[in-house]
Amino acid sequence: MSVWRLVLREMKHRKANFVLSLLSVTVAIACLVGAQTLLRSDEIQTETILSEKQTEIESAISVREVAVAEAGKALEDSVRKDMLKLGFNVLIVPASQDLAELHLNGTLTETMPESYVDKLASSNIVTINHLLPSVTKRVAWPEKEIDVIVQGTRGEVPIMHRGLKKPLLEAVPPGTMVVGYQVHSKLGLKAEDKVALLGKEFTVKTLHPERGSTDDVTIWIDLAEAQQLLGMENVINAILALECGCTGDRISQIREEIAGILPGTNVIEKHSQALTRAESRNKAKVAADNALLAEQKAGQETLARETKSRAEIQNRRAGLVGILVPLVLIGCALWIGFLAFGNVRQRFSEIGILRAIGLSSNQVLALFLIKAGLIGLIGGVAGAVVGVLIGIQFGGLAPSEETWRRIFETGAVLTTIVLAPLLAPAFSAIASWLPALIAARRDPALVLQAE
Repeated sequence: MSVWRLVLREMKHRKANFVLSLLSVTVAIACLVGAQTLLRSDEIQTETILSEKQTEIESAISVREVAVAEAGKALEDSVRKDMLKLGFNVLIVPASQDLAELHLNGTLTETMPESYVDKLASSNIVTINHLLPSVTKRVAWPEKEIDVIVQGTRGEVPIMHRGLKKPLLEAVPPGTMVVGYQVHSKLGLKAEDKVALLGKEFTVKTLHPERGSTDDVTIWIDLAEAQQLLGMENVINAILALECGCTGDRISQIREEIAGILPGTNVIEKHSQALTRAESRNKAKVAADNALLAEQKAGQETLARETKSRAEIQNRRAGLVGILVPLVLIGCALWIGFLAFGNVRQRFSEIGILRAIGLSSNQVLALFLIKAGLIGLIGGVAGAVVGVLIGIQFGGLAPSEETWRRIFETGAVLTTIVLAPLLAPAFSAIASWLPALIAARRDPALVLQAE
Protein backbone atom coordinates (compact mmCIF):
# COMPACT_ATOMS: atom_id res chain seq x y z
CA MET A 1 0.00 0.00 0.00
CA SER A 2 1.42 3.40 -1.01
CA VAL A 3 2.07 6.23 1.43
CA TRP A 4 -0.45 8.51 -0.39
CA ARG A 5 -3.17 5.89 -0.04
CA LEU A 6 -2.39 5.47 3.66
CA VAL A 7 -2.60 9.24 4.09
CA LEU A 8 -6.01 9.46 2.41
CA ARG A 9 -7.39 6.51 4.36
CA GLU A 10 -6.09 7.95 7.63
CA MET A 11 -7.73 11.33 6.91
CA LYS A 12 -11.01 9.61 6.09
CA HIS A 13 -10.84 7.41 9.18
CA ARG A 14 -9.96 10.18 11.66
CA LYS A 15 -12.23 12.99 10.44
CA ALA A 16 -12.26 14.98 13.71
CA ASN A 17 -8.48 15.26 13.82
CA PHE A 18 -8.40 16.22 10.14
CA VAL A 19 -11.12 18.90 10.50
CA LEU A 20 -9.56 20.42 13.64
CA SER A 21 -6.13 20.59 11.99
CA LEU A 22 -7.63 22.06 8.82
CA LEU A 23 -9.52 24.62 10.90
CA SER A 24 -6.32 25.66 12.70
CA VAL A 25 -4.46 26.24 9.44
CA THR A 26 -7.45 28.09 7.96
CA VAL A 27 -7.68 30.39 11.00
CA ALA A 28 -3.95 31.13 10.94
CA ILE A 29 -3.88 32.00 7.21
CA ALA A 30 -7.20 33.87 7.44
CA CYS A 31 -5.74 36.05 10.22
CA LEU A 32 -2.60 36.76 8.18
CA VAL A 33 -4.44 37.58 4.92
CA GLY A 34 -7.30 39.32 6.73
CA ALA A 35 -4.87 41.59 8.58
CA GLN A 36 -3.17 42.63 5.34
CA THR A 37 -6.57 43.17 3.66
CA LEU A 38 -7.85 45.17 6.64
CA LEU A 39 -4.79 47.42 6.58
CA ARG A 40 -5.21 47.93 2.84
CA SER A 41 -8.92 48.68 3.38
CA ASP A 42 -7.91 51.34 5.88
CA GLU A 43 -5.52 52.83 3.33
CA ILE A 44 -8.28 52.90 0.71
CA GLN A 45 -10.70 54.53 3.15
CA THR A 46 -8.03 57.07 4.08
CA GLU A 47 -7.35 57.85 0.42
CA THR A 48 -11.10 58.23 -0.21
CA ILE A 49 -11.69 60.41 2.86
CA LEU A 50 -8.69 62.65 2.11
CA SER A 51 -9.67 62.89 -1.55
CA GLU A 52 -13.21 63.91 -0.61
CA LYS A 53 -11.86 66.36 1.97
CA GLN A 54 -9.45 67.80 -0.60
CA THR A 55 -12.30 68.19 -3.09
CA GLU A 56 -14.46 69.79 -0.39
CA ILE A 57 -11.67 72.20 0.56
CA GLU A 58 -10.92 73.06 -3.07
CA SER A 59 -14.62 73.64 -3.67
CA ALA A 60 -14.85 75.83 -0.57
CA ILE A 61 -11.75 77.76 -1.64
CA SER A 62 -13.16 78.19 -5.15
CA VAL A 63 -16.38 79.54 -3.69
CA ARG A 64 -14.34 81.71 -1.36
CA GLU A 65 -12.19 82.95 -4.24
CA VAL A 66 -15.31 84.05 -6.08
CA ALA A 67 -16.70 85.65 -2.91
CA VAL A 68 -13.38 87.33 -2.12
CA ALA A 69 -13.05 88.51 -5.71
CA GLU A 70 -16.56 89.96 -5.62
CA ALA A 71 -16.07 91.41 -2.13
CA GLY A 72 -12.65 92.71 -3.09
CA LYS A 73 -14.05 94.31 -6.22
CA ALA A 74 -16.92 95.80 -4.24
CA LEU A 75 -14.50 97.02 -1.58
CA GLU A 76 -12.15 98.48 -4.16
CA ASP A 77 -15.09 100.13 -5.92
CA SER A 78 -16.28 101.52 -2.61
CA VAL A 79 -12.80 102.78 -1.77
CA ARG A 80 -12.42 104.17 -5.27
CA LYS A 81 -15.71 106.04 -4.92
CA ASP A 82 -14.71 107.34 -1.51
CA MET A 83 -11.31 108.37 -2.83
CA LEU A 84 -12.91 110.19 -5.73
CA LYS A 85 -14.34 112.53 -3.13
CA LEU A 86 -10.80 113.69 -2.44
CA GLY A 87 -10.92 115.41 -5.81
CA PHE A 88 -8.35 115.93 -8.51
CA ASN A 89 -4.76 115.16 -7.55
CA VAL A 90 -2.86 116.01 -10.75
CA LEU A 91 -2.41 119.56 -12.04
CA ILE A 92 -1.11 120.24 -15.56
CA VAL A 93 0.16 123.81 -15.93
CA PRO A 94 2.30 125.74 -18.44
CA ALA A 95 6.02 125.06 -18.03
CA SER A 96 6.56 128.81 -17.53
CA GLN A 97 4.32 128.91 -14.45
CA ASP A 98 6.16 129.99 -11.29
CA LEU A 99 5.40 127.13 -8.89
CA ALA A 100 6.44 129.22 -5.89
CA GLU A 101 3.66 131.66 -6.73
CA LEU A 102 1.22 128.79 -7.04
CA HIS A 103 2.18 127.31 -3.68
CA LEU A 104 2.28 130.68 -1.88
CA ASN A 105 -0.83 132.33 -3.33
CA GLY A 106 -2.78 129.40 -4.70
CA THR A 107 -3.21 131.23 -8.02
CA LEU A 108 -1.96 130.75 -11.59
CA THR A 109 -0.73 133.49 -13.91
CA GLU A 110 0.52 131.70 -17.01
CA THR A 111 -1.80 130.35 -19.71
CA MET A 112 -1.91 127.70 -22.42
CA PRO A 113 -4.34 127.01 -25.30
CA GLU A 114 -7.70 125.55 -24.29
CA SER A 115 -7.28 123.12 -27.19
CA TYR A 116 -4.68 121.28 -25.08
CA VAL A 117 -7.41 119.54 -23.11
CA ASP A 118 -9.05 118.25 -26.31
CA LYS A 119 -5.65 117.11 -27.61
CA LEU A 120 -5.05 115.22 -24.36
CA ALA A 121 -8.53 113.67 -24.48
CA SER A 122 -7.98 112.44 -28.03
CA SER A 123 -4.67 110.76 -27.17
CA ASN A 124 -4.06 107.23 -25.90
CA ILE A 125 -3.03 108.39 -22.44
CA VAL A 126 -3.45 105.76 -19.71
CA THR A 127 -2.02 107.33 -16.55
CA ILE A 128 -4.78 109.87 -15.82
CA ASN A 129 -8.57 110.22 -15.94
CA HIS A 130 -11.19 112.97 -15.57
CA LEU A 131 -9.79 115.97 -17.44
CA LEU A 132 -11.08 119.33 -16.26
CA PRO A 133 -9.82 122.57 -17.91
CA SER A 134 -9.94 125.73 -15.79
CA VAL A 135 -8.94 129.36 -15.49
CA THR A 136 -8.05 130.75 -12.10
CA LYS A 137 -7.41 134.34 -11.09
CA ARG A 138 -7.36 136.29 -7.88
CA VAL A 139 -9.50 139.42 -8.31
CA ALA A 140 -10.98 142.22 -6.27
CA TRP A 141 -14.76 141.74 -6.26
CA PRO A 142 -15.76 145.36 -6.85
CA GLU A 143 -19.44 144.83 -6.10
CA LYS A 144 -18.70 143.32 -2.66
CA GLU A 145 -15.35 144.97 -1.93
CA ILE A 146 -13.51 141.73 -1.01
CA ASP A 147 -10.75 139.76 -2.72
CA VAL A 148 -11.72 136.33 -4.06
CA ILE A 149 -10.35 133.66 -6.38
CA VAL A 150 -12.47 133.25 -9.47
CA GLN A 151 -12.25 129.84 -11.07
CA GLY A 152 -13.95 129.04 -14.33
CA THR A 153 -14.62 125.38 -15.17
CA ARG A 154 -16.63 123.48 -17.68
CA GLY A 155 -17.84 119.90 -17.76
CA GLU A 156 -15.17 117.20 -17.63
CA VAL A 157 -13.69 116.20 -20.99
CA PRO A 158 -13.84 112.42 -21.41
CA ILE A 159 -10.76 110.53 -22.65
CA MET A 160 -12.03 109.10 -25.92
CA HIS A 161 -10.53 105.59 -25.79
CA ARG A 162 -11.88 104.98 -22.27
CA GLY A 163 -15.49 105.89 -22.75
CA LEU A 164 -17.66 108.05 -20.50
CA LYS A 165 -17.09 108.09 -16.75
CA LYS A 166 -19.12 109.69 -14.00
CA PRO A 167 -17.63 113.18 -13.45
CA LEU A 168 -15.93 114.06 -10.18
CA LEU A 169 -17.49 117.54 -10.30
CA GLU A 170 -20.74 118.63 -11.79
CA ALA A 171 -20.36 121.42 -14.33
CA VAL A 172 -21.39 124.88 -13.16
CA PRO A 173 -24.29 125.96 -15.38
CA PRO A 174 -23.89 129.31 -17.17
CA GLY A 175 -25.30 132.22 -15.16
CA THR A 176 -24.76 130.48 -11.81
CA MET A 177 -21.97 130.34 -9.26
CA VAL A 178 -20.72 128.07 -6.51
CA VAL A 179 -19.44 129.99 -3.49
CA GLY A 180 -16.76 128.99 -0.96
CA TYR A 181 -17.42 128.97 2.78
CA GLN A 182 -15.54 132.14 3.82
CA VAL A 183 -17.10 134.16 1.01
CA HIS A 184 -20.75 133.21 1.57
CA SER A 185 -20.34 133.38 5.36
CA LYS A 186 -18.88 136.90 5.22
CA LEU A 187 -21.43 138.16 2.70
CA GLY A 188 -24.41 136.30 4.17
CA LEU A 189 -25.26 134.73 0.80
CA LYS A 190 -27.96 132.11 0.41
CA ALA A 191 -28.90 129.74 -2.39
CA GLU A 192 -30.82 131.40 -5.24
CA ASP A 193 -29.55 134.88 -4.28
CA LYS A 194 -28.81 137.17 -7.22
CA VAL A 195 -25.35 138.76 -7.13
CA ALA A 196 -23.26 140.77 -9.57
CA LEU A 197 -19.65 139.77 -10.34
CA LEU A 198 -17.46 142.01 -12.52
CA GLY A 199 -20.57 143.57 -14.00
CA LYS A 200 -22.44 140.30 -14.75
CA GLU A 201 -25.37 138.97 -12.74
CA PHE A 202 -25.21 135.37 -11.37
CA THR A 203 -27.51 133.18 -9.31
CA VAL A 204 -25.99 131.44 -6.28
CA LYS A 205 -26.39 127.73 -6.99
CA THR A 206 -24.40 126.00 -4.21
CA LEU A 207 -22.79 127.06 -0.95
CA HIS A 208 -19.72 124.98 -0.05
CA PRO A 209 -19.06 123.90 3.56
CA GLU A 210 -15.75 124.79 5.16
CA ARG A 211 -12.79 122.93 3.62
CA GLY A 212 -9.81 124.62 5.25
CA SER A 213 -8.14 125.45 1.93
CA THR A 214 -8.19 128.10 -0.79
CA ASP A 215 -11.55 126.61 -1.79
CA ASP A 216 -13.07 128.63 1.09
CA VAL A 217 -12.27 131.95 -0.72
CA THR A 218 -13.07 130.70 -4.25
CA ILE A 219 -16.03 131.35 -6.53
CA TRP A 220 -16.70 128.85 -9.36
CA ILE A 221 -18.47 129.92 -12.55
CA ASP A 222 -18.81 128.59 -16.10
CA LEU A 223 -15.48 128.47 -17.99
CA ALA A 224 -16.64 130.47 -21.00
CA GLU A 225 -18.10 133.19 -18.77
CA ALA A 226 -14.92 133.30 -16.68
CA GLN A 227 -12.77 133.61 -19.80
CA GLN A 228 -14.93 136.48 -21.00
CA LEU A 229 -14.94 138.33 -17.65
CA LEU A 230 -11.20 137.84 -17.12
CA GLY A 231 -10.19 138.58 -20.72
CA MET A 232 -8.80 135.05 -21.24
CA GLU A 233 -10.74 133.83 -24.30
CA ASN A 234 -9.57 130.44 -25.66
CA VAL A 235 -6.87 130.01 -23.03
CA ILE A 236 -6.74 128.21 -19.68
CA ASN A 237 -4.42 128.23 -16.69
CA ALA A 238 -4.49 124.52 -15.89
CA ILE A 239 -5.94 121.10 -16.56
CA LEU A 240 -7.01 119.17 -13.47
CA ALA A 241 -6.89 115.37 -13.64
CA LEU A 242 -7.09 112.24 -11.53
CA GLU A 243 -4.22 109.76 -11.65
CA CYS A 244 -4.91 106.10 -12.33
CA GLY A 245 -3.98 103.30 -9.93
CA CYS A 246 -0.45 103.02 -11.27
CA THR A 247 2.26 101.19 -9.35
CA GLY A 248 5.79 102.40 -8.87
CA ASP A 249 6.85 106.03 -9.40
CA ARG A 250 3.43 107.34 -10.51
CA ILE A 251 4.28 110.98 -11.07
CA SER A 252 7.29 110.14 -13.26
CA GLN A 253 5.11 107.94 -15.44
CA ILE A 254 2.47 110.65 -15.72
CA ARG A 255 5.02 113.36 -16.54
CA GLU A 256 6.70 111.23 -19.16
CA GLU A 257 3.43 110.39 -20.88
CA ILE A 258 2.03 113.94 -20.80
CA ALA A 259 5.33 115.45 -21.99
CA GLY A 260 5.04 113.36 -25.14
CA ILE A 261 1.54 114.72 -25.81
CA LEU A 262 1.69 118.29 -24.47
CA PRO A 263 5.23 119.63 -24.71
CA GLY A 264 5.81 122.87 -22.78
CA THR A 265 3.73 121.82 -19.78
CA ASN A 266 4.53 120.77 -16.24
CA VAL A 267 2.77 118.21 -14.03
CA ILE A 268 2.22 118.68 -10.31
CA GLU A 269 0.97 115.94 -7.99
CA LYS A 270 -1.06 116.77 -4.91
CA HIS A 271 0.91 114.30 -2.83
CA SER A 272 -1.30 113.85 0.22
CA GLN A 273 -4.39 113.06 -1.82
CA ALA A 274 -2.48 110.75 -4.18
CA LEU A 275 -0.88 108.93 -1.27
CA THR A 276 -4.18 108.52 0.54
CA ARG A 277 -5.77 107.12 -2.61
CA ALA A 278 -2.93 104.67 -3.29
CA GLU A 279 -2.80 103.45 0.31
CA SER A 280 -6.55 102.93 0.42
CA ARG A 281 -6.52 100.90 -2.79
CA ASN A 282 -3.62 98.82 -1.54
CA LYS A 283 -5.38 98.20 1.79
CA ALA A 284 -8.52 97.06 -0.04
CA LYS A 285 -6.49 94.63 -2.16
CA VAL A 286 -4.50 93.37 0.84
CA ALA A 287 -7.71 92.82 2.82
CA ALA A 288 -9.19 90.71 0.01
CA ASP A 289 -5.95 88.75 -0.49
CA ASN A 290 -5.58 88.11 3.24
CA ALA A 291 -9.13 86.78 3.45
CA LEU A 292 -8.40 84.31 0.65
CA LEU A 293 -5.05 83.29 2.17
CA ALA A 294 -6.77 82.69 5.50
CA GLU A 295 -9.32 80.43 3.80
CA GLN A 296 -6.58 78.50 2.01
CA LYS A 297 -4.55 78.16 5.20
CA ALA A 298 -7.60 76.95 7.14
CA GLY A 299 -8.31 74.38 4.40
CA GLN A 300 -4.74 73.09 4.46
CA GLU A 301 -4.76 72.89 8.25
CA THR A 302 -8.03 70.93 8.16
CA LEU A 303 -6.57 68.54 5.59
CA ALA A 304 -3.37 68.17 7.65
CA ARG A 305 -5.39 67.37 10.80
CA GLU A 306 -7.47 64.80 8.91
CA THR A 307 -4.33 63.24 7.42
CA LYS A 308 -2.68 63.05 10.84
CA SER A 309 -5.81 61.56 12.41
CA ARG A 310 -6.09 58.87 9.74
CA ALA A 311 -2.37 58.10 10.01
CA GLU A 312 -2.71 57.63 13.77
CA ILE A 313 -5.64 55.25 13.29
CA GLN A 314 -3.69 53.24 10.70
CA ASN A 315 -0.60 53.11 12.94
CA ARG A 316 -2.65 51.89 15.91
CA ARG A 317 -4.27 49.19 13.82
CA ALA A 318 -0.96 48.18 12.26
CA GLY A 319 0.56 47.92 15.77
CA LEU A 320 -2.36 45.80 16.96
CA VAL A 321 -2.08 43.53 13.91
CA GLY A 322 1.66 43.25 14.49
CA ILE A 323 0.95 41.81 17.95
CA LEU A 324 -2.17 39.69 17.35
CA VAL A 325 -1.19 37.95 14.10
CA PRO A 326 2.06 36.43 15.47
CA LEU A 327 0.19 35.30 18.60
CA VAL A 328 -2.51 33.65 16.51
CA LEU A 329 0.08 31.95 14.29
CA ILE A 330 1.98 30.63 17.32
CA GLY A 331 -1.24 29.45 18.94
CA CYS A 332 -2.37 27.66 15.77
CA ALA A 333 1.07 26.07 15.34
CA LEU A 334 0.97 24.74 18.91
CA TRP A 335 -2.55 23.48 18.38
CA ILE A 336 -1.59 21.67 15.14
CA GLY A 337 1.42 20.17 16.92
CA PHE A 338 -0.79 19.06 19.80
CA LEU A 339 -3.27 17.42 17.40
CA ALA A 340 -0.43 15.72 15.52
CA PHE A 341 1.06 14.43 18.78
CA GLY A 342 -2.34 13.10 19.81
CA ASN A 343 -2.69 11.44 16.42
CA VAL A 344 0.70 9.76 16.87
CA ARG A 345 -0.25 8.44 20.31
CA GLN A 346 -3.48 7.01 18.91
CA ARG A 347 -1.60 5.28 16.10
CA PHE A 348 1.31 3.74 18.05
CA SER A 349 0.08 0.20 17.40
CA GLU A 350 -0.70 0.98 13.75
CA ILE A 351 2.75 2.47 13.31
CA GLY A 352 4.33 -0.62 14.88
CA ILE A 353 2.46 -2.91 12.49
CA LEU A 354 3.41 -0.77 9.49
CA ARG A 355 7.04 -0.85 10.54
CA ALA A 356 6.82 -4.62 11.11
CA ILE A 357 5.53 -5.28 7.60
CA GLY A 358 8.39 -3.37 6.06
CA LEU A 359 7.57 0.39 6.15
CA SER A 360 10.75 2.39 6.76
CA SER A 361 11.11 5.19 9.30
CA ASN A 362 11.35 7.70 6.44
CA GLN A 363 8.06 6.46 5.00
CA VAL A 364 6.40 6.80 8.40
CA LEU A 365 7.81 10.34 8.66
CA ALA A 366 6.55 11.08 5.13
CA LEU A 367 3.11 9.72 6.10
CA PHE A 368 2.64 12.38 8.77
CA LEU A 369 4.30 15.24 6.86
CA ILE A 370 2.32 14.62 3.66
CA LYS A 371 -0.86 14.66 5.67
CA ALA A 372 0.23 17.94 7.29
CA GLY A 373 1.12 19.35 3.87
CA LEU A 374 -2.29 18.49 2.39
CA ILE A 375 -4.03 20.02 5.38
CA GLY A 376 -1.84 23.13 4.98
CA LEU A 377 -2.58 23.42 1.25
CA ILE A 378 -6.34 23.14 1.67
CA GLY A 379 -6.35 25.37 4.73
CA GLY A 380 -4.12 27.94 3.01
CA VAL A 381 -6.49 28.36 0.08
CA ALA A 382 -9.56 28.46 2.32
CA GLY A 383 -7.88 30.86 4.76
CA ALA A 384 -6.84 33.24 1.97
CA VAL A 385 -10.41 33.49 0.66
CA VAL A 386 -11.91 33.88 4.14
CA GLY A 387 -9.24 36.42 5.11
CA VAL A 388 -9.91 38.66 2.10
CA LEU A 389 -13.67 38.59 2.68
CA ILE A 390 -13.29 39.35 6.41
CA GLY A 391 -10.79 42.14 5.72
CA ILE A 392 -13.14 43.84 3.25
CA GLN A 393 -16.15 43.39 5.52
CA PHE A 394 -14.52 44.77 8.66
CA GLY A 395 -12.64 47.38 6.62
CA GLY A 396 -15.96 49.01 5.79
CA LEU A 397 -15.70 48.54 2.01
CA ALA A 398 -18.58 47.39 -0.17
CA PRO A 399 -17.64 44.40 -2.37
CA SER A 400 -17.42 45.63 -5.95
CA GLU A 401 -15.17 45.49 -8.98
CA GLU A 402 -13.60 48.79 -7.97
CA THR A 403 -12.99 47.49 -4.43
CA TRP A 404 -11.24 44.36 -5.69
CA ARG A 405 -9.12 46.43 -8.08
CA ARG A 406 -7.99 48.80 -5.36
CA ILE A 407 -7.38 45.99 -2.85
CA PHE A 408 -5.02 44.22 -5.23
CA GLU A 409 -3.37 47.25 -6.84
CA THR A 410 -0.62 47.18 -4.21
CA GLY A 411 1.71 44.21 -3.79
CA ALA A 412 1.25 43.47 -0.07
CA VAL A 413 -2.20 41.83 -0.19
CA LEU A 414 -1.63 40.09 -3.52
CA THR A 415 1.74 38.70 -2.42
CA THR A 416 0.26 37.39 0.84
CA ILE A 417 -2.61 35.66 -1.00
CA VAL A 418 -0.28 34.07 -3.54
CA LEU A 419 2.17 32.87 -0.90
CA ALA A 420 -0.50 31.62 1.53
CA PRO A 421 -1.12 28.24 -0.23
CA LEU A 422 2.68 27.78 -0.37
CA LEU A 423 3.47 28.85 3.18
CA ALA A 424 0.56 27.04 4.82
CA PRO A 425 1.80 23.50 3.99
CA ALA A 426 5.24 24.41 5.30
CA PHE A 427 3.65 25.96 8.39
CA SER A 428 1.59 22.81 9.01
CA ALA A 429 4.52 20.48 8.31
CA ILE A 430 6.82 22.36 10.70
CA ALA A 431 4.15 22.28 13.42
CA SER A 432 3.79 18.49 12.88
CA TRP A 433 7.51 17.76 12.51
CA LEU A 434 8.32 16.81 16.09
CA PRO A 435 5.38 14.41 16.59
CA ALA A 436 6.08 12.86 13.16
CA LEU A 437 9.75 12.44 14.04
CA ILE A 438 8.81 10.73 17.33
CA ALA A 439 6.53 8.33 15.46
CA ALA A 440 9.17 7.51 12.83
CA ARG A 441 11.85 6.72 15.41
CA ARG A 442 9.74 4.38 17.53
CA ASP A 443 11.08 0.83 17.60
CA PRO A 444 8.32 -1.44 16.18
CA ALA A 445 9.32 -4.28 18.55
CA LEU A 446 8.82 -2.08 21.59
CA VAL A 447 5.51 -0.86 20.24
CA LEU A 448 4.17 -4.37 19.56
CA GLN A 449 5.52 -5.64 22.87
CA ALA A 450 3.71 -2.86 24.68
CA GLU A 451 0.55 -3.79 22.93
